[in-house]
Amino acid sequence: MAQQPVELILLKQWAGYLTLPVWLMDGRGNLLYYNEPAEGLLGVRFEEAGEIHADQLAEYFQTTAVDGAPFPNEKLPVVVALQQRIPNHATVRVMGFDGVWRTLAVTAFPVEGQGARHLGAVAMFWENPDS
Repeated sequence: MAQQPVELILLKQWAGYLTLPVWLMDGRGNLLYYNEPAEGLLGVRFEEAGEIHADQLAEYFQTTAVDGAPFPNEKLPVVVALQQRIPNHATVRVMGFDGVWRTLAVTAFPVEGQGARHLGAVAMFWENPDS
């Protein structure tokens, strides 16, 4: 794997210290990392998840709107942050690798480096059982 920009390396280190679930993708839409708190909500350890590209998220994690209606992959907050380079938020239902449905509030933002370099996106999420 090629050397990552220092901003992404630092974000990965930062995420490793947080108790809030964090997901990090590079500018090409490849999953770089998610932290231990995210593992609990996604039902799989990061090391076991394998390579996931933004276009494949719906294949790995069945996602619906809170009411059970279909939720398009391109509307997932991390995909919006990657493709449109704007922050985004949504509350969705996600089935993890463990087969458990969870209602998650997801907020994502693009990662822009110096010189307007698009480096990727970060998503933070938490369980939202009241939705």
